[in-house]
Amino acid sequence: MPRRSTARDAAEYAAVRLLLAVLEWLPVPIAELVARTGLRVLGRLVPRLDRVALQNLQLALPELGPIAHRRILAGMYRSLARALVVFARFPRLDRTNIGRWIRCEGEEHVRAAFERGRGILFATGHLGNWELSAFAYALLREPMNVVVRPLDNPKLDALVAKRRTLSGNRLIEKREAARQILKALAANQAVGVLVDQNSSPDEGVFVDFFGIRACASAGLARLAARSGAAVIPGYALWSDQEKRYVLRFEPPVEITGDTGQDTQRVHKRLESVIRRHPEQWLWIHRRWKTRPPGELPIY
Repeated sequence: MPRRSTARDAAEYAAVRLLLAVLEWLPVPIAELVARTGLRVLGRLVPRLDRVALQNLQLALPELGPIAHRRILAGMYRSLARALVVFARFPRLDRTNIGRWIRCEGEEHVRAAFERGRGILFATGHLGNWELSAFAYALLREPMNVVVRPLDNPKLDALVAKRRTLSGNRLIEKREAARQILKALAANQAVGVLVDQNSSPDEGVFVDFFGIRACASAGLARLAARSGAAVIPGYALWSDQEKRYVLRFEPPVEITGDTGQDTQRVHKRLESVIRRHPEQWLWIHRRWKTRPPGELPIY
């Protein structure tokens, strides 16, 4: 990877700081309009994003057709804009006002898992507001551990890390995650893991995802089998009726020790939620980039 320039890092950092400040203090409806406009401009400047999203939608949901695909893509940008506005407001969120933005369902699954004493692996994805789900969990219950990939820009990485930990959460860098995750689980703590990204063949297994073979990280299934931790899917999804997010914890995924089958079960759960809320998933990611041996590239 080419080395990034200090000037570029500084410019990106300044732009993001300015954007977050504007979104934090504008009235919410205006802030969301500004965020949506900015994201749509980004889509025009980087046409690959829309192209990948529409290709993914054609692959995953071919029965809906191009008009519906465009509608889902527009909804995805609205969802991202809403999430960005909430992220900008993290410094102002605490236990006294978090209920305005989000509430929880399915906490009985979390309580039962902690009573087993082996910790929890929260399996989530780039769906709804994944940043708020972890942030709010720390305020509504207790701090948790979150597995993250450091950003390429170290200034931006420090900025994002600071906001992610404002509610007390602890970050675990993906490149050194296994040992720290097992340590946290042994202490009966919770660890949040994003499971919906493309993986390399040496780190993943192929699963059926929307009827297409997708390479998914096998790490979560292996750690669950080794530790005995409960694997609980959880997603913070926007509710138009309530005008806030609902963080839903599902019943635990059965873990058998068969890495391929266990990873498939996690992704079947994820797929079912995305099908119900397609406009809230991050379709611009090249999810099906890694192909099984002998298959031609998709992108």
